[in-house]
Amino acid sequence: MTVAHPISRAWVTTGGTGAQNYDEFADDAEITSIIADNPHSSLAVEMPHLAPESLGQTFAASLPDAVARLALQRAEGLYTPADSVVVLYRITAAGESPAYGLWSLVDTDQISTRADEPGLVIRNEDVFLEKVRERVALAEAVGTLLSPVLLLQTGQGEQLHAALAAATDAAGAPAATDVDQTGRTHAIWVLGPGPQQDELLALAGGGELVVADGNHRSLAAQTAGLSRFLAVVTTPASVAIQPYNRLVSELPLALDEMLARLREAGATVTEVPRPAQVPSKGTVELYAAGRSFTVGLPVNVNLPDVDNLDHALVERVLLRDVLGLDPGDKRINYVGGDYPAEWLRGEVEAGRSELAVLIAPVTVDDFVRVNLERQKLPRKSTWFTPKARGGLVLSQLD
Repeated sequence: MTVAHPISRAWVTTGGTGAQNYDEFADDAEITSIIADNPHSSLAVEMPHLAPESLGQTFAASLPDAVARLALQRAEGLYTPADSVVVLYRITAAGESPAYGLWSLVDTDQISTRADEPGLVIRNEDVFLEKVRERVALAEAVGTLLSPVLLLQTGQGEQLHAALAAATDAAGAPAATDVDQTGRTHAIWVLGPGPQQDELLALAGGGELVVADGNHRSLAAQTAGLSRFLAVVTTPASVAIQPYNRLVSELPLALDEMLARLREAGATVTEVPRPAQVPSKGTVELYAAGRSFTVGLPVNVNLPDVDNLDHALVERVLLRDVLGLDPGDKRINYVGGDYPAEWLRGEVEAGRSELAVLIAPVTVDDFVRVNLERQKLPRKSTWFTPKARGGLVLSQLD
């Protein structure tokens, strides 16, 4: 049995449409700037309200613009159609081992979010429902899935990795290439029906798959009632987990009061004479008003282990209990590993945020363990690299 299938009607880029996924940015203004510099970027369709000519409109009001932009891109030949295909994917960069993936469709009814829910696709994080609703509305408006869910093949990862490496090596010149903001080169090859496609789909969809990136997109597929969703199935050897930090734009109380409340809650707080940096597992670091602190947040031994991971402690103790902020509060900005500690401190020093919270990355062992137990990680706690590029392969909805 495989839960991975060919893309019934794919649209494959001919170049110029690739982009970071819509949720990879710390600032909406970055999206607008990229669209202005790259008007054919898929971001203009994914985030239509942030295109320069649509600023000021709501997401819902700008959906007709998204439809028109995608239609124009197809009409201008920026995408070419292909039926019943999978797409080989390789990401390369100097000093890094190649990363591999397979673009395909995956059965939505295989998504499992808890131990008593059957399914081979494990979604591991809580989500923000507003973002899910936007993804549903966009898919329904354009009739197309624009960016993939990144799935980690845990059962047959080594075999899939070897098969994809061999397939790309033998495939000749790629159908298209795209260079991302980090300098990585993303290359794709279209593979039609046949024994090789069958073999790769069996390897990609024959074991437990963990949602490494795209929790909102996978839930959007369920919410929209889609039978399958667009995915890139990758391998453990192809990815790493980077830090996923937080910025708080406005503190609801003074810094010294926040520190006092942390201590009252059982945290250890130590000011350090150096700039805050990403810590080791078990502590977090805070940066505010030019001061840096290491903080050991109190664990609750009566809760499951997943609720005592660093990201969970930040959400429960620091944000909820001490600052009184819900995780979805607009004052909290979730900042992925592409933005280093220096950038986070700079946001505070520039006055655009009042607090930077630096958190050690979730370990691969913790990630796998939590998922196999069908437990959920806190929102925005795993920043996998390299990211699958949006706008390279689209899936038209039936």
